[in-house]
Amino acid sequence: MLKKIKGGVTAPLGFAAMGLRVGIKEGNPKKKDMAMIYSATPCVAAGTFTTNQVKAAPVKWDRDIIYCSPFVHAVVCNSGVANACTGEQGMKYCEEMAQATADALDIKKDEVLVASTGVIGAQLPMDKIVNGIGLLAPTLDETEEGGHMAAQAIMTTDTMPKEIAFEFEIGGKKCKIGAMCKGSGMIHPNMCTMLGFITTDVRISKDLLYHALSEDIKDTFNMVSVDGDTSTNDTVLLLSNGLANNRTIMVMDEDYYKFVEALHEVNVYLSKKIAGDGEGATALFEVKVINGESKEQAVTLAKSIVTSSLTKAAIYGHDANWGRILCAMGYSNAKFNPDIVDIYFESKAGKIKIVENGMATDYSEEVATKILSENEVTAIADVKMGEYEATAWGCDLTHEYVSINADYRS
Repeated sequence: MLKKIKGGVTAPLGFAAMGLRVGIKEGNPKKKDMAMIYSATPCVAAGTFTTNQVKAAPVKWDRDIIYCSPFVHAVVCNSGVANACTGEQGMKYCEEMAQATADALDIKKDEVLVASTGVIGAQLPMDKIVNGIGLLAPTLDETEEGGHMAAQAIMTTDTMPKEIAFEFEIGGKKCKIGAMCKGSGMIHPNMCTMLGFITTDVRISKDLLYHALSEDIKDTFNMVSVDGDTSTNDTVLLLSNGLANNRTIMVMDEDYYKFVEALHEVNVYLSKKIAGDGEGATALFEVKVINGESKEQAVTLAKSIVTSSLTKAAIYGHDANWGRILCAMGYSNAKFNPDIVDIYFESKAGKIKIVENGMATDYSEEVATKILSENEVTAIADVKMGEYEATAWGCDLTHEYVSINADYRS
């Protein structure tokens, strides 16, 4: 049985974390800007990375470490500067970050993963970074507070830290999985759309860890969009130290699928938190396409609806402008029959059918507006062609989104 528990990346056995301010970010002196996660026990690790052809230096570094190193011990992350479009110097700075972390923790540099987020094109202030690593290492904390401070330190335009943890059982052993992520802008479904760090004490092979993560990304982080922009730094890292001492998961058996279930719940939770915290957003916008002819069709339709600027603007205005939804479905390139589609809106205020067989029902605009005025709104499109479905997450499009991004660097 899966049980939600308090905490984030430090919830599983053996993981410590910390977040501090070291002066990378300008302005607010209270904003933390460096984080570290550490397991004294070696971890097998998996990662998924941006599909943007312009890849930040940390993405290249982590990809090599994940693929070539059998174990890792630590992740170090800065916020404020992305270390993207920084050439050979950016790669050297990744190595310096890893080496400084390795020296501070008495491990090898190829056992350190690095991450950066923030402004593209600027070089890292390495004096502050190295100083920060020296401050983080001796303050690493295995308590809930250590994980929470790390979650705060990776934020950029996020309005809140995003973290979650679950407890479950595998082979009679108590296991835990915890996570934190950041993401608010430059969020688009073309990998995993943010920085995410997931820890677990489950004992599992590296190959199956990677398979579980890469498969689940398709139905979670790949289904999130805020603004249609795919970042240069998108990274999700999953570390497993095996301290739960369950029988090592080596095949796709019952134990494997219990782990997959827990990982999926973590990723869904974080996906919704990212979407609901989109820059300037006032509402989480969830789109469900049901009874699709194929999984691919359902995914394509759901993504097209959730990324439609006109639909997002209508959600902001609490306007049941269902024509924009059908329009977005129509230009998605997925084949369907618009004359048999039903569309519903749903929130905690109720559920209403606004389209039946491609035409408006005799619905109440007042009731529809009430449903759309909640801070979590769902649109359901029933295409009546089969048994497949897909869910995508986004947010409304507001004036504040433009304000935030018009002066992001200033």
